[in-house]
Amino acid sequence: MAEEPSSDAPLKYHLKGKGPAREAPEAPKGGGKLLKAAFTKAAPAKRKLDPLLKSVSRSFHLTLRVLPAAIRPQIGLAYLLARATDTIADTEVIPWQERLITLRMLRDRILGTHGLPLDFAELAQQQGNESERELLLRIEEAIEALSLLSAKDQERIREVITTIASGQEMDLERFGPSTADRVIALQTHSGLEDYTYRVAGCVGVFWTRMVQAHLFHLAPMYESMLLKNGVWFGQGLQLINILRDLPRDLRRGRCYFPKDKLEEVGLTPEHLLDPANEDRFRLIYDAYLDFAEARLAAGWEYTNALPRQFTRLRLACAWPILIGRRTLDLLRESPVLDPAIEVRIPRSEVYQIVLCSFLSHPFAGIWKRLYKAAGRPG
Repeated sequence: MAEEPSSDAPLKYHLKGKGPAREAPEAPKGGGKLLKAAFTKAAPAKRKLDPLLKSVSRSFHLTLRVLPAAIRPQIGLAYLLARATDTIADTEVIPWQERLITLRMLRDRILGTHGLPLDFAELAQQQGNESERELLLRIEEAIEALSLLSAKDQERIREVITTIASGQEMDLERFGPSTADRVIALQTHSGLEDYTYRVAGCVGVFWTRMVQAHLFHLAPMYESMLLKNGVWFGQGLQLINILRDLPRDLRRGRCYFPKDKLEEVGLTPEHLLDPANEDRFRLIYDAYLDFAEARLAAGWEYTNALPRQFTRLRLACAWPILIGRRTLDLLRESPVLDPAIEVRIPRSEVYQIVLCSFLSHPFAGIWKRLYKAAGRPG
């Protein structure tokens, strides 16, 4: 375990129970046990929320599994609720106006502004993904689990869900009238920044607040740095999704690349439907690859600012960053307008990244070089 800072030096952080009483993190108050009890109580026999979380979280389940126990239930539950709102927003067989109403109903139910149980059975039948269907059918179990957390943890989760849902609502209102033949684009880069903050950057704030409440408390000067890098961390991951999913989004009538940037190279959003325009578009695309990489680098700085003794927490942050870094390099090498080409990191390479980071963590020098090394094939 790392040595504690000397008493005559400014404290970067203090661990739970070791700092001044006025700044000490919250005690868990049985939060993990309460949530486990909620899962058991709310679900039928052998049908808890944990297996559902595993099935809907995909690669993020690796991060959830390694999180410290003091924050794992809260972050897992927040993920489930955010995934439910995302599922509703993305159910394209339903008119966008109906999705918007349903999304707001779920948001208000999570916020506790009404106590009427939600029945999404009809909406669930429209889901092609079995896990997402089950999530909608069991949404009241997740809301019940939320009610059994501490008041402050409930407040943190509701705040982040409110921000995420606001981004999803804006998406529906912006892209609602779009079609495969009528592509609608964001107008400016600031619009992209706002969107990525709402649906992902705010998660960095939530994550940091949860860590501070249950694991350690940062001195103010380090807190502001961690919060800023936490936002950029989340934005970087969302930018990778946008860069990777471009061809599919375009065929849904959505273009997250700002219209004013496209106009600089003589392109319209509809031009991106034709792979022959890749050469002209590549200048814009590569600039956003660089932008996403800078945001990921901030995430790596965030990870390395966490106390070294919190190995699980650092690994949970490192894995999406290292996987994202490798994804960016693959995107640099691949055609990006061709819908037939899908860029994905092989599962074997993901496991290699996980294993390498786990083995490297005890060695500070090797660990810090992981970010650059992630850009090269293993």
